[in-house]
Amino acid sequence: MRVLGIETSCDETGVAVVDGAHGLLSHALYSQVALHAEYGGVVPELASRDHIRKLLPLIRQALDDAGTGPSDLSGIAYTAGPGLLGALLVGAGVARSLAWAWGLPAVGVHHMEGHLLAPMLDADPPAYPFVALLVSGGHTMLVDVRGLGRYRILGESLDDAAGEAFDKTAKLLGLGYPGGPALAALAGQGDPQRFHFPRPMTDRPGLDFSFSGLKTRALTTLREVETEQDRADVARAFEEAVVDTLVIKCLRAIRETGAARLVVAGGVGANRRLRERLREAVQAEGASVHYPALEFCTDNGAMIALAGLLRLQAGESEDLTIRARARWGLS
Repeated sequence: MRVLGIETSCDETGVAVVDGAHGLLSHALYSQVALHAEYGGVVPELASRDHIRKLLPLIRQALDDAGTGPSDLSGIAYTAGPGLLGALLVGAGVARSLAWAWGLPAVGVHHMEGHLLAPMLDADPPAYPFVALLVSGGHTMLVDVRGLGRYRILGESLDDAAGEAFDKTAKLLGLGYPGGPALAALAGQGDPQRFHFPRPMTDRPGLDFSFSGLKTRALTTLREVETEQDRADVARAFEEAVVDTLVIKCLRAIRETGAARLVVAGGVGANRRLRERLREAVQAEGASVHYPALEFCTDNGAMIALAGLLRLQAGESEDLTIRARARWGLS
Protein backbone atom coordinates (compact mmCIF):
# COMPACT_ATOMS: atom_id res chain seq x y z
CA MET A 1 0.00 0.00 0.00
CA ARG A 2 1.27 3.47 -0.94
CA VAL A 3 -0.32 6.67 0.39
CA LEU A 4 -0.04 10.36 -0.43
CA GLY A 5 -0.27 12.55 2.70
CA ILE A 6 -1.29 16.22 2.84
CA GLU A 7 -0.88 18.53 5.84
CA THR A 8 -2.34 22.09 5.85
CA SER A 9 -3.56 22.61 9.42
CA CYS A 10 -1.73 25.88 10.14
CA ASP A 11 1.28 27.62 8.60
CA GLU A 12 3.18 24.77 6.92
CA THR A 13 2.24 23.01 3.70
CA GLY A 14 3.48 19.43 3.84
CA VAL A 15 3.17 16.59 1.32
CA ALA A 16 4.71 13.11 1.47
CA VAL A 17 4.49 9.62 0.03
CA VAL A 18 4.76 6.63 2.37
CA ASP A 19 4.92 2.98 1.28
CA GLY A 20 3.89 0.12 3.56
CA ALA A 21 6.88 -1.99 2.53
CA HIS A 22 9.55 0.62 1.84
CA GLY A 23 8.71 3.40 4.32
CA LEU A 24 9.01 7.09 3.51
CA LEU A 25 9.64 7.62 -0.20
CA SER A 26 9.51 11.43 -0.34
CA HIS A 27 8.42 14.50 1.55
CA ALA A 28 8.17 18.16 0.62
CA LEU A 29 7.55 21.02 3.01
CA TYR A 30 6.96 24.74 2.65
CA SER A 31 6.99 26.95 5.75
CA GLN A 32 5.08 30.22 5.93
CA VAL A 33 7.20 31.60 8.78
CA ALA A 34 8.54 34.49 6.70
CA LEU A 35 5.02 35.38 5.57
CA HIS A 36 3.67 35.70 9.12
CA ALA A 37 6.79 37.03 10.85
CA GLU A 38 5.94 40.69 10.31
CA TYR A 39 2.60 40.16 12.11
CA GLY A 40 4.13 38.33 15.07
CA GLY A 41 1.88 35.31 14.56
CA VAL A 42 -0.18 33.34 12.07
CA VAL A 43 -2.79 35.28 10.07
CA PRO A 44 -5.42 32.63 9.16
CA GLU A 45 -6.58 34.14 5.84
CA LEU A 46 -3.01 34.59 4.61
CA ALA A 47 -2.23 31.02 5.64
CA SER A 48 -5.17 29.65 3.64
CA ARG A 49 -4.24 31.61 0.52
CA ASP A 50 -0.63 30.46 0.70
CA HIS A 51 -1.68 26.81 1.01
CA ILE A 52 -3.71 27.28 -2.21
CA ARG A 53 -0.62 28.61 -4.00
CA LYS A 54 1.83 25.99 -2.76
CA LEU A 55 -0.10 22.72 -2.40
CA LEU A 56 -0.37 21.46 -6.00
CA PRO A 57 3.31 22.20 -6.85
CA LEU A 58 4.35 20.35 -3.68
CA ILE A 59 2.16 17.38 -4.58
CA ARG A 60 3.81 17.19 -8.00
CA GLN A 61 7.24 17.45 -6.36
CA ALA A 62 6.54 14.71 -3.80
CA LEU A 63 5.13 12.33 -6.42
CA ASP A 64 8.07 12.97 -8.77
CA ASP A 65 10.62 12.49 -5.98
CA ALA A 66 8.94 9.18 -5.05
CA GLY A 67 8.78 8.03 -8.67
CA THR A 68 5.05 7.62 -8.15
CA GLY A 69 2.02 8.30 -10.33
CA PRO A 70 -1.68 8.24 -9.45
CA SER A 71 -1.97 4.61 -10.56
CA ASP A 72 0.70 3.61 -8.00
CA LEU A 73 -1.23 5.08 -5.06
CA SER A 74 -3.56 3.10 -2.78
CA GLY A 75 -5.10 6.15 -1.11
CA ILE A 76 -4.78 9.76 0.01
CA ALA A 77 -4.60 10.99 3.61
CA TYR A 78 -5.14 14.58 4.70
CA THR A 79 -5.32 16.52 7.96
CA ALA A 80 -9.02 16.96 8.79
CA GLY A 81 -8.46 18.78 12.10
CA PRO A 82 -7.89 20.32 14.51
CA GLY A 83 -6.45 23.53 13.12
CA LEU A 84 -7.34 26.69 11.21
CA LEU A 85 -10.58 25.88 9.42
CA GLY A 86 -9.76 27.70 6.17
CA ALA A 87 -6.32 26.09 5.98
CA LEU A 88 -7.77 22.64 6.70
CA LEU A 89 -10.37 23.06 3.95
CA VAL A 90 -7.65 23.69 1.37
CA GLY A 91 -6.00 20.34 2.08
CA ALA A 92 -9.29 18.50 2.50
CA GLY A 93 -10.72 19.90 -0.73
CA VAL A 94 -7.65 19.06 -2.81
CA ALA A 95 -7.30 15.58 -1.28
CA ARG A 96 -10.94 14.68 -1.82
CA SER A 97 -10.90 16.04 -5.37
CA LEU A 98 -7.79 14.09 -6.33
CA ALA A 99 -9.13 10.93 -4.69
CA TRP A 100 -12.37 11.22 -6.66
CA ALA A 101 -10.56 11.96 -9.93
CA TRP A 102 -8.06 9.12 -9.47
CA GLY A 103 -10.58 6.60 -8.11
CA LEU A 104 -8.84 6.27 -4.73
CA PRO A 105 -10.05 6.12 -1.13
CA ALA A 106 -9.29 9.14 1.04
CA VAL A 107 -9.14 9.35 4.82
CA GLY A 108 -9.13 12.38 7.13
CA VAL A 109 -6.45 12.21 9.82
CA HIS A 110 -6.39 13.81 13.26
CA HIS A 111 -3.46 16.22 13.34
CA MET A 112 -2.36 15.15 16.82
CA GLU A 113 -2.60 11.48 15.90
CA GLY A 114 -0.15 12.29 13.13
CA HIS A 115 2.29 13.75 15.65
CA LEU A 116 1.72 10.83 18.01
CA LEU A 117 2.59 8.31 15.29
CA ALA A 118 5.51 10.29 13.79
CA PRO A 119 8.15 8.22 15.66
CA MET A 120 6.83 5.20 13.73
CA LEU A 121 8.64 6.64 10.70
CA ASP A 122 11.90 5.66 12.39
CA ALA A 123 13.73 2.48 11.34
CA ASP A 124 13.30 1.17 14.90
CA PRO A 125 9.86 2.42 15.93
CA PRO A 126 8.51 2.14 19.51
CA ALA A 127 6.05 -0.67 20.15
CA TYR A 128 2.61 -0.29 21.71
CA PRO A 129 1.70 0.41 24.46
CA PHE A 130 3.39 3.67 25.41
CA VAL A 131 2.76 7.05 27.01
CA ALA A 132 2.95 9.98 24.60
CA LEU A 133 3.76 13.60 25.43
CA LEU A 134 2.30 15.73 22.64
CA VAL A 135 3.79 19.17 23.10
CA SER A 136 3.47 21.92 20.49
CA GLY A 137 2.27 25.46 19.92
CA GLY A 138 -1.37 24.47 20.10
CA HIS A 139 -1.41 21.41 22.35
CA THR A 140 0.17 19.97 25.45
CA MET A 141 -1.17 16.60 26.57
CA LEU A 142 -0.20 13.22 27.96
CA VAL A 143 -1.84 10.24 26.26
CA ASP A 144 -1.99 6.55 27.16
CA VAL A 145 -1.58 4.83 23.78
CA ARG A 146 -2.68 1.18 23.60
CA GLY A 147 -2.83 0.87 19.81
CA LEU A 148 -3.99 2.64 16.68
CA GLY A 149 -7.00 4.75 17.63
CA ARG A 150 -6.91 3.52 21.24
CA TYR A 151 -6.04 6.74 23.05
CA ARG A 152 -6.84 7.85 26.61
CA ILE A 153 -6.07 11.43 27.61
CA LEU A 154 -4.22 11.41 30.93
CA GLY A 155 -3.79 15.17 31.22
CA GLU A 156 -3.71 18.33 29.12
CA SER A 157 -3.11 22.05 29.37
CA LEU A 158 -5.89 24.04 31.02
CA ASP A 159 -4.76 27.29 29.34
CA ASP A 160 -1.73 28.05 27.15
CA ALA A 161 0.05 25.14 25.51
CA ALA A 162 3.78 24.94 26.21
CA GLY A 163 4.71 26.09 22.71
CA GLU A 164 2.24 28.97 22.93
CA ALA A 165 3.79 30.03 26.24
CA PHE A 166 7.24 29.92 24.61
CA ASP A 167 6.07 32.15 21.75
CA LYS A 168 4.31 34.66 24.02
CA THR A 169 7.26 34.90 26.40
CA ALA A 170 9.63 35.30 23.46
CA LYS A 171 7.53 38.24 22.32
CA LEU A 172 7.87 39.81 25.79
CA LEU A 173 11.63 39.38 25.42
CA GLY A 174 11.58 41.19 22.08
CA LEU A 175 12.44 38.09 20.07
CA GLY A 176 11.15 37.26 16.61
CA TYR A 177 8.52 34.80 15.41
CA PRO A 178 8.46 31.87 15.87
CA GLY A 179 9.66 32.52 19.38
CA GLY A 180 10.38 29.05 20.76
CA PRO A 181 13.75 28.42 19.09
CA ALA A 182 14.84 32.03 19.65
CA LEU A 183 13.99 31.85 23.35
CA ALA A 184 15.84 28.55 23.73
CA ALA A 185 18.92 30.06 22.08
CA LEU A 186 18.82 33.06 24.44
CA ALA A 187 18.26 30.79 27.44
CA GLY A 188 21.50 28.99 26.59
CA GLN A 189 23.33 32.17 27.59
CA GLY A 190 21.44 32.58 30.86
CA ASP A 191 22.35 31.85 34.48
CA PRO A 192 20.06 29.07 35.80
CA GLN A 193 20.57 30.28 39.39
CA ARG A 194 19.57 33.93 38.86
CA PHE A 195 15.78 33.61 38.88
CA HIS A 196 13.44 30.84 39.95
CA PHE A 197 10.02 30.45 38.34
CA PRO A 198 7.31 28.14 39.76
CA ARG A 199 6.63 24.65 38.39
CA PRO A 200 2.87 24.97 37.85
CA MET A 201 0.51 22.28 39.14
CA THR A 202 3.33 19.94 40.22
CA ASP A 203 2.49 20.31 43.91
CA ARG A 204 -0.86 18.53 43.54
CA PRO A 205 -2.04 15.19 42.12
CA GLY A 206 -2.97 14.86 38.48
CA LEU A 207 -1.42 15.22 35.05
CA ASP A 208 -2.92 18.47 33.76
CA PHE A 209 -0.74 21.46 32.82
CA SER A 210 -0.94 25.24 33.15
CA PHE A 211 1.65 27.55 31.58
CA SER A 212 -0.04 30.96 31.40
CA GLY A 213 1.24 31.91 34.87
CA LEU A 214 4.84 31.49 33.72
CA LYS A 215 4.27 34.08 31.01
CA THR A 216 2.94 36.50 33.65
CA ARG A 217 5.93 35.76 35.90
CA ALA A 218 8.28 36.54 33.01
CA LEU A 219 6.45 39.84 32.38
CA THR A 220 6.73 41.02 36.00
CA THR A 221 10.38 39.94 36.23
CA LEU A 222 11.31 41.77 33.02
CA ARG A 223 9.96 45.01 34.47
CA GLU A 224 12.72 44.87 37.09
CA VAL A 225 15.72 44.19 34.80
CA GLU A 226 17.58 46.13 32.12
CA THR A 227 20.54 44.39 30.49
CA GLU A 228 20.79 41.76 27.75
CA GLN A 229 22.22 39.33 30.33
CA ASP A 230 19.14 39.95 32.48
CA ARG A 231 16.93 38.97 29.55
CA ALA A 232 18.96 35.80 29.01
CA ASP A 233 18.58 34.93 32.70
CA VAL A 234 14.80 35.39 32.50
CA ALA A 235 14.67 33.20 29.39
CA ARG A 236 16.68 30.50 31.18
CA ALA A 237 14.39 30.61 34.22
CA PHE A 238 11.32 30.31 31.99
CA GLU A 239 12.73 27.41 29.95
CA GLU A 240 13.85 25.55 33.08
CA ALA A 241 10.37 25.91 34.60
CA VAL A 242 8.62 24.55 31.49
CA VAL A 243 11.09 21.69 31.08
CA ASP A 244 10.96 20.71 34.76
CA THR A 245 7.16 20.74 34.69
CA LEU A 246 7.01 18.53 31.59
CA VAL A 247 9.56 16.09 33.03
CA ILE A 248 7.75 15.83 36.38
CA LYS A 249 4.41 15.11 34.69
CA CYS A 250 5.95 12.58 32.26
CA LEU A 251 7.51 10.63 35.11
CA ARG A 252 4.20 10.73 36.96
CA ALA A 253 2.40 9.35 33.89
CA ILE A 254 4.96 6.55 33.46
CA ARG A 255 4.54 5.51 37.10
CA GLU A 256 0.76 5.64 37.00
CA THR A 257 0.45 3.58 33.81
CA GLY A 258 3.45 1.29 34.26
CA ALA A 259 4.56 2.18 30.72
CA ALA A 260 8.01 1.09 29.56
CA ARG A 261 8.18 3.66 26.77
CA LEU A 262 7.64 7.40 26.44
CA VAL A 263 7.08 8.99 23.02
CA VAL A 264 7.63 12.76 22.71
CA ALA A 265 6.20 14.50 19.64
CA GLY A 266 5.38 18.03 18.50
CA GLY A 267 7.49 21.11 17.88
CA VAL A 268 8.58 21.65 21.50
CA GLY A 269 9.90 18.09 21.44
CA ALA A 270 12.86 19.47 19.47
CA ASN A 271 13.96 21.56 22.47
CA ARG A 272 17.48 20.44 23.38
CA ARG A 273 17.14 21.01 27.12
CA LEU A 274 13.89 19.03 27.26
CA ARG A 275 15.52 16.11 25.43
CA GLU A 276 18.50 16.07 27.79
CA ARG A 277 16.38 16.13 30.93
CA LEU A 278 13.88 13.55 29.72
CA ARG A 279 16.59 11.14 28.61
CA GLU A 280 18.20 11.21 32.05
CA ALA A 281 14.96 11.07 34.03
CA VAL A 282 13.17 8.41 31.96
CA GLN A 283 16.20 6.12 31.86
CA ALA A 284 16.45 6.40 35.65
CA GLU A 285 12.89 5.04 35.77
CA GLY A 286 13.93 2.01 33.72
CA ALA A 287 11.97 3.18 30.67
CA SER A 288 12.99 4.41 27.21
CA VAL A 289 12.18 7.67 25.43
CA HIS A 290 11.51 7.97 21.69
CA TYR A 291 11.35 11.00 19.37
CA PRO A 292 10.64 11.48 15.69
CA ALA A 293 13.53 12.80 13.61
CA LEU A 294 13.95 16.55 14.13
CA GLU A 295 12.49 17.31 10.67
CA PHE A 296 9.28 15.53 11.69
CA CYS A 297 8.81 17.24 15.07
CA THR A 298 7.04 20.18 13.44
CA ASP A 299 4.04 19.83 11.11
CA ASN A 300 4.76 17.69 8.04
CA GLY A 301 3.07 15.52 5.45
CA ALA A 302 4.99 12.35 6.33
CA MET A 303 3.21 11.86 9.65
CA ILE A 304 -0.18 12.34 7.96
CA ALA A 305 0.69 9.88 5.19
CA LEU A 306 1.76 7.30 7.77
CA ALA A 307 -1.35 7.72 9.91
CA GLY A 308 -3.51 7.43 6.78
CA LEU A 309 -1.62 4.34 5.66
CA LEU A 310 -2.22 2.62 9.00
CA ARG A 311 -5.91 3.51 8.98
CA LEU A 312 -6.41 2.36 5.39
CA GLN A 313 -4.58 -0.88 6.18
CA ALA A 314 -7.00 -1.34 9.08
CA GLY A 315 -9.89 -1.14 6.61
CA GLU A 316 -11.09 2.37 7.35
CA SER A 317 -13.05 4.11 4.60
CA GLU A 318 -15.02 7.34 4.28
CA ASP A 319 -17.59 8.82 1.93
CA LEU A 320 -16.84 11.70 -0.44
CA THR A 321 -17.94 14.45 1.95
CA ILE A 322 -15.28 17.14 2.48
CA ARG A 323 -14.90 17.47 6.25
CA ALA A 324 -12.71 19.73 8.35
CA ARG A 325 -12.87 20.39 12.08
CA ALA A 326 -11.29 23.35 13.80
CA ARG A 327 -11.77 21.53 17.13
CA TRP A 328 -11.54 17.78 17.44
CA GLY A 329 -10.77 15.78 20.57
CA LEU A 330 -8.10 13.12 20.17
CA SER A 331 -9.94 10.53 22.24
